Parts: sequence; C-alpha cells; structure tokens
Amino acid sequence: QVQLVESGGGLVQTGDSLTLSCAASRRSSSTFVMGWFRQAPGKEREFVASISYNGGSTFYNPSVKDRFTISKQNTENSIYLQMDGLKPEDSAVYYCAADIDRDYPSRNPSPESEYDFWGQGTQVTVSS
Repeated sequence: QVQLVESGGGLVQTGDSLTLSCAASRRSSSTFVMGWFRQAPGKEREFVASISYNGGSTFYNPSVKDRFTISKQNTENSIYLQMDGLKPEDSAVYYCAADIDRDYPSRNPSPESEYDFWGQGTQVTVSS
C-alpha cells in the first residue's frame, strides 16, 4: 500500500512558476515509478510527466516538456513538479500517482492503467 499526498497548488498568473510536491508513504527502500497527471473541468485526465525509481529517466507530455521539470528525492520517496511559464490551459487538478510494478516508465506517455495508487489531487489555477 502506498499513500500519496500532494501539496503546492494554488492560484497564479500567466507566466508564473509553481512547484508541486508529492510525498509517498512507502518505505524508502521500495522502488517504483511515480508520475503526475492532471484533469481540467470537462476533460479526461491526462499524463503530465513520469520518473523512474532513481530519477534517472523522465518522460513528459509534449505540451509541458520545455516548461515543467519532474524530479525525485529518493531518500524521502518524494517527487516534485517544477512548473514554469504557466498558461491558463495548465489549470487543472494535478494528481500524483505510483506504479509499484515498474522501476522505469514503460513508455511515453505513461498510461493511467499502469498506476496503482493515486493522491487526492491539488488544484492549480492560472489566471490570464
């Protein structure tokens, strides 16, 4: 069992930066893929970024690739999403997820179906 708790969402303006955090409850010796997804009102949840157990491999949705950075704090099993150059279309609820069956993401984009545990989500709103 893995519990995921996101934090760091908020209301910002176009062009601003924001960093989301996700803390995983599983012991640090566990290795697994973690990722970020987002869901805007009236839209399906979409993949944002994923990272391997050691932080050495990352994948991004092309719409965020040059603006967002996913990183991992291995000793604490936490991941982060640094979001720069935010746009109104980035507004969504952002979810952290864990894929405990893999050490490396299987492909880009990572399918939702491969993730076993999800956080409660954190709202990001970007005003124009």
